[in-house]
Amino acid sequence: MLGHLVQVEIEDLIANRDWAGLRNVIDSLNDPDVAEILVDLPSNDEGVIFRLLSRDRAGAVFSYLPVDQQAELIASLSSEQMLEIVNAMTPDDRVQLLDDLPSEVTRRILDSLSPQARAATRTLLGYPEGTAGHVMTPEYVSLSPDMTAGEALDRIRRAERRVETLNVLYVIDPAGALLFDLRLGTLVKADPAARVGDLEHPTLIAIPARTDLPEVVRLFKRYDRSALAVVDEHGHMLGIITVDDALDISQTEETETQLRFGGVEAVDTPYARTPFWLLLRQRGLWLSVLFVGEMFTATAMGYFEHDLASAVVLAMFIPLVISSGGNTGSQAATLVVRALALGELPGGSWRRVFVREIGTGLVLGSFLGALGFVRVVVWQQLGWFDFGEHAVRLGLVVWISLVGIVCVGTIAGSMLPFALRAFRLDPATSSAPFVATLVDVAGLVIYFAVAKLLLSGTLL
Repeated sequence: MLGHLVQVEIEDLIANRDWAGLRNVIDSLNDPDVAEILVDLPSNDEGVIFRLLSRDRAGAVFSYLPVDQQAELIASLSSEQMLEIVNAMTPDDRVQLLDDLPSEVTRRILDSLSPQARAATRTLLGYPEGTAGHVMTPEYVSLSPDMTAGEALDRIRRAERRVETLNVLYVIDPAGALLFDLRLGTLVKADPAARVGDLEHPTLIAIPARTDLPEVVRLFKRYDRSALAVVDEHGHMLGIITVDDALDISQTEETETQLRFGGVEAVDTPYARTPFWLLLRQRGLWLSVLFVGEMFTATAMGYFEHDLASAVVLAMFIPLVISSGGNTGSQAATLVVRALALGELPGGSWRRVFVREIGTGLVLGSFLGALGFVRVVVWQQLGWFDFGEHAVRLGLVVWISLVGIVCVGTIAGSMLPFALRAFRLDPATSSAPFVATLVDVAGLVIYFAVAKLLLSGTLL
């Protein structure tokens, strides 16, 4: 509610051209709050806000905007304003923006940066996307092991304001190799004459520059650090990744996993700002793949057309049995994909999962099959539906079929993520709709095979 009231106030101030009042309101807000308000403002008003911000603050506010809106705003601002904002951004935020801009715009921005900013940006762009080196920031406070604690504190006081964090300091030898990291609290409490190299420090945890981002997030969770150093293959300090960066990475990874698991192609833009044609592409590709898969279901039903004609009552239970297999398969896939994402299942654990899911499938299938059997027999006894003189056999068909189908569902749902990971594919690609489509075909085959076995010479 407060954000909405402030936004209305800002829109009124812009309409009345009350620049002094607008500046006062903006100065009273935190940078993320200004960015949140900018998201909902008309594009013409965004430029007005940025013209009232100082260079450093404009860069900070800009970094909190969604990437697609950053690109739009860059296009609407003058070249001078654009360069001021981009120069004021931290290197990692700048690289995130350049990744989503057209190549010609990226080259123009790089050529216009200050030499220091250009060098830092090109270094990050030199690492592959999706790695620690690509998202790190080279702005951190480094100390020499031969410094005294008093000299180190003086060094911190002279550090630039835009340094990502002062809570963690990095002790580096003259050759640039990272020796250890140091907490600011430890330095403040130390004797001013004590050597930095002699101070107590935690075990060094450093990330190789080419580490994949999901692994970076796991390291942050495992070691509970607010920042981690990024090093090259020789242990030389390159930059840092802070916990807020790790949260952004984690959110992006979670979003992509959820979209893929739901059978939707992952895109960078928010839903409300995604163009219509992109929404169609995002969903249409997977729907086409699933539609082709369901054609095999139609083929299977066509193969058993004669049996359906002989015992139409079998058609009543087709949705029941195949949906049960699809549901259990989706459950198993969800559990295994999540466990893989959290690192709970190492590569060789598929055998243990396989045995466990067979047991789960047998128990769940037996329980669901018993419910189906009771449904057939009770409905027949109460006269609610006439299944004929072979109602018990029909109930057994449903029961035994469900045991087999649920087992197939749990095995397919749990093993497909392992198979995809073995081929270096994202396990989340084993989406719930995809698993359900696979199990549908197998479910029909199992259902009619059991029906032929138990109903041959009676209904069939």
